[in-house]
Amino acid sequence: MQKTSTRTLYDYWNSIRGSRSAPDRKDIDPTRIREALANTFILELADNDKFSFRLAGSHLCTSYGRELKGRSFSGLWHERDTDAVETLIRAVTEDHAVALVTFQGSTALHTKVSFETILMPLRHNGSTHTRLLGAMTALEEPYWLGVQPILEQRITGLRLIWPDDIAADEGVRDMAANIGGDIGFAPATPVAMPATVYGRSARRYAHLAVIDGGRR
Repeated sequence: MQKTSTRTLYDYWNSIRGSRSAPDRKDIDPTRIREALANTFILELADNDKFSFRLAGSHLCTSYGRELKGRSFSGLWHERDTDAVETLIRAVTEDHAVALVTFQGSTALHTKVSFETILMPLRHNGSTHTRLLGAMTALEEPYWLGVQPILEQRITGLRLIWPDDIAADEGVRDMAANIGGDIGFAPATPVAMPATVYGRSARRYAHLAVIDGGRR
């Protein structure tokens, strides 16, 4: 986790969940995460079975040049990344993993900036399937951010983090590369899967290169 807001929100989420796989929505006290609120969001499951923004911090809305409340989360991503994003959401909501994603956002003028985002499960009415807690923060803040809105974004890397006391489903465990492994972005067009990526053994999962790694 590269940004303070990401670490602050994750540490708070981890502290209030206790021995549970996820805290309850009503457990969240915004005053405890003041320094991260501007980059924090909550997603809710919409009628179309997709997740949309229920709440979104001011910095986040400024980066996109519009109010995000009610807008589709999946709709922010390039169409080639939609399946990967939906797979990540299932890992968070169904298997209670934490997803850490880096992506590159682009504007109409083709200027680019990298972001870090985190997705964590939340319980609502006893279920973890309808709410997500997250934060999204620019790794650097160029002078034009907030003036030129982000219009398209592409995944550049991701990691699934499993709390130590959670038993992962074997199918998702394999996807996450032996728990805690890195999953790097690969082109969507059919290409031969390299045997190694960054010097580590790799396998293909959809259009992602799964890099084997150990528990973190």
